[in-house]
Amino acid sequence: MIRRSGRDEAETHFAIQRAACLPALAHVFPPELYPFPDDEVRVRWREFTGVVLLAERDGAAAGIAGVDACWLHGFYVRPEWWGTGVADELHEAALAAMPDCAELKLWVLEENQRARRFYEKRGWRENGETRVVPYPPRPLDVGYSYVRDEP
Repeated sequence: MIRRSGRDEAETHFAIQRAACLPALAHVFPPELYPFPDDEVRVRWREFTGVVLLAERDGAAAGIAGVDACWLHGFYVRPEWWGTGVADELHEAALAAMPDCAELKLWVLEENQRARRFYEKRGWRENGETRVVPYPPRPLDVGYSYVRDEP
């Protein structure tokens, strides 16, 4: 099941993001050198003004997607649900939550090859934009766009 989630569930959003990021990004942010930014991520989800979609499986929170103004602002699935179809369903729900957007955008870490393959397989393409991530060691984010087919 995928449903809308509110700010009152910010702690759940935080927990999913943390659970997904620690194993997926340990090669970029080794936890012994760069502790996960718990406080900043909690604030992010408490203050997020867009729509958060929460994927639940077997009564457990499995993944989240934050969408706002034609942007996919956060997409995280707990590792125990990787490869089960949760990410596919959540991705489709995220796209459906932005029906008036002809072009969607997102940022993904340059070194996050798993995520990049996931997005590229679903039609996202690099758009030439980059930015430096504000957390040490300050890796690079690359921009991706998803352009909907013309009617």
